[in-house]
Amino acid sequence: MKDAKDVMIRVPDTVRDRLAVLAESRSLSIRALLQEFAESTLTPEEREEKVAETKRYLAEHFGVQITEADLDAARRRVREAISGQETAPTAEQRAA
Repeated sequence: MKDAKDVMIRVPDTVRDRLAVLAESRSLSIRALLQEFAESTLTPEEREEKVAETKRYLAEHFGVQITEADLDAARRRVREAISGQETAPTAEQRAA
């Protein structure tokens, strides 16, 4: 780490304990866990740029045009999958 500076972050004990459990489950220190999080988590602007890059790539290399409706449906499916909900495909999805 170049020019690493120590920073103190105050969090409730429950948050500290949770970070310790998460870090231990990955064989990391809390410091390394937070560093990994900071390096791998995108800002909303970075996510939107990734979406735009992906849409351009798909259009250029595969001739696929992704619409906002497609993105909304994909986001909804991801949210459902994360929350453990499963929904039956719509008639439109079954026909595709």
